[in-house]
Amino acid sequence: MNEKKYKYIYGPIPSWRLGNSLGIDPLSVVDKTCTFDCIYCQIGKTKDFSSERKVFIPTEEIIREIKTLPQVKIDYITFSGTGEPTLAKNLGHMIREVKKIRPERIAVLTNSSLLAREDVRQDILPADLVAVKLDADSQRIFELVNRPQEEIKFDITLQAIKDFRKIYTGKLALQVMFTEENKECASQIAQIAREINPDEVQINTPLRPCPAKPLSRQEIDEIKEFFYGLNVVSVYEAEKKEVKPISDEDTLRRRGKV
Repeated sequence: MNEKKYKYIYGPIPSWRLGNSLGIDPLSVVDKTCTFDCIYCQIGKTKDFSSERKVFIPTEEIIREIKTLPQVKIDYITFSGTGEPTLAKNLGHMIREVKKIRPERIAVLTNSSLLAREDVRQDILPADLVAVKLDADSQRIFELVNRPQEEIKFDITLQAIKDFRKIYTGKLALQVMFTEENKECASQIAQIAREINPDEVQINTPLRPCPAKPLSRQEIDEIKEFFYGLNVVSVYEAEKKEVKPISDEDTLRRRGKV
């Protein structure tokens, strides 16, 4: 199959968190559709601010592409892409259908904004790994870093993460992106992380091209110390392997991967 024909899957890419990660974009929209407009987003500004769940891509189209995959090493099949993946109303159906035909573990990367919804929680429960975002310790920092839709509140989002932790039996990762805007909150975020008690904390800083400047390795190392007692991985420590993607460079660029 010609690599140009892949519209909804991309990679595999070398992920410092997930190894060889084959991405599935359940939105696959031209303009980024999200509930956040994070200052560090590698895809760019949110063009379509939405919290409405709908079917963007029929599940059958995703499965059709998955079935054409060549022999390639994959550690995780990861739902991510051009916006918040839980906006896809058929996300749960996609996960279940992919699991029927592929042996790899399934990951979902979410900004946590819709976790308070029962339908969203049920959709992602079958995933083997769910990475939830927490970049703030208060509504003020939440608005400064994540720039959410007005109706999305920090306290409700945090409680939703805690509630999901209680019912989820897979691996829960807490992903934290540190920039100049929230680095002074590291101690408070670490305390919140202990309350959540995830299986893993992923400490990141924006190394891909974006408006926000990355923190130095020394700064990230100092931040990591606040997360004592937790299983922590950081972007500077992780080993990245070379992986040859099956999708073309244009597809990867639209999803902020090159």
